[in-house]
Formats: sequence, C-alpha cells, structure tokens
Amino acid sequence: MTAAAFVFYVLALVTVMAAVMVIAARNPVHAVLFLILAFFNAAGLFLLAGAEFLAMALVVVYVGAVAVLFLFVVMMLDIHFVQLREGFLRYLPVGVLVGVVLLAELVLVFGASAFDAQPAPPPPAPAAPSNTEALGRLLYTDYFYLFQAAGVILLIAMIGAISLTLRHRPDAKRQDIAAQVHRRREETLEIRKVKPRTGI
Repeated sequence: MTAAAFVFYVLALVTVMAAVMVIAARNPVHAVLFLILAFFNAAGLFLLAGAEFLAMALVVVYVGAVAVLFLFVVMMLDIHFVQLREGFLRYLPVGVLVGVVLLAELVLVFGASAFDAQPAPPPPAPAAPSNTEALGRLLYTDYFYLFQAAGVILLIAMIGAISLTLRHRPDAKRQDIAAQVHRRREETLEIRKVKPRTGI
C-alpha cells in the first residue's frame, strides 16, 4: 500500500468518526470542534484528489462559517463569558486532542511523498492551467455579475445578523460622538488658581 493510499484511509476514517461525533456529542462546544475536524479532513481528501481550490474553500468558508455561526448562537443566547471561561479546563482535553489529530494529519499529507518508495512522477507541462486558475478565470469573466451579486447577498445577510444581535443595554456605556463634538470648552474645562503649599 502506498503512502497516498494510507493517508487517504486515515483521513477518511477520521472524517467519518468526526461526523458521527458531531451528531453524538451532547455538548455544543464539542460538536463544533468535531465539525471543524471533519471539515479539515475533508479538505485533506480534496488535496489528495488534486482539488486544492475546493480544499481551501472548504477550510476558509466552512470553518469560518461554523465559527461565526457559533458566535452568533452565543450572542443570541446571551451566554455569560465568565461561565465559559470557568469551563475552559473541561474543554481543553478535547481541543488538544483535535489539535494533535490535525497536526498528525498535516505531517502525513505533506510527508506522503517522502515515505513513498516509488519515484515521484515528473511535473506536468505548464501548458494547461491549474483548476484554481481556471475557476478564477470563469468567476471573473463569464460569471462576474453573478459572483458580485452573491457577495452583495452575503453582505446583506451579515448586516442582518449584526442588527439582530445588537442590543441596547441600559448598563452598557456608549459613546455619543455628536455630544462630544458639540461640547464647549466651558463644560469640560475648569481653571483654578492654586496658591503655593495649599491643596485644591
């Protein structure tokens, strides 16, 4: 069995196990960590298949979306961050385990060619563009307007999410820019003449 096949089986096994743990985990923090682990392993499978653009899109878009969604849920539920910090030590072993698995898989993916006994194939001719370059040309030429429309829709969704979670709390201190700009010197500055060796 070659090193690439071994890495494929490892990534596929960890992906399936992480996906099962996403459903089976009772703690939402653990479920999010296992979901991120599943996304990273799926990105590794895309790398093995030669689809580096899909791998980077999966990591950047989906892992970022999961993190933003988790923060959105935390803001909507109004969870106290002090309680989250108190439970940090309970979540630390799971986070360390996910980090160790990701580090081991990165070593396997980038070291697969070193462990393979077969000689590496010669590099392909630079005539055909890579899939990332081909997708970029399609997005910014034929589908440029649709791509920009998708960006506008995502921007509107982000503004809507921020407006939904924005809460005006009476105990929070807020800055009034107009009041600061229109204040006069007499309202903020007081000049006192202090005699020597006497207090104010």
